[in-house]
Amino acid sequence: MLKSAVFNPSVDTVAWVKAAAVRAVKTAAQTAIATIGTSAVMGQVNWIMVGSASVLAGLVSILTSIAGIPEVDSAGAYKPGDETDQANVQG
Repeated sequence: MLKSAVFNPSVDTVAWVKAAAVRAVKTAAQTAIATIGTSAVMGQVNWIMVGSASVLAGLVSILTSIAGIPEVDSAGAYKPGDETDQANVQG
């Protein structure tokens, strides 16, 4: 479960930070797009809400990545291109 956790000695911290940052930026961007989309339907975009929701989503992404992320394998190596959600694949 925690094979790719940042506190695991076999995990390369630099690779973990890189993978976690990529995941956090993608999560924040997705949140911003969703928030803008729903606000536009209502008529006016509240940019403070968009920014705060996106920052919070990025922070939550970083915090959940502490337990481990599939982009960093158990040997600690970053696997570029594996930014897809591996939870459904690993079953």
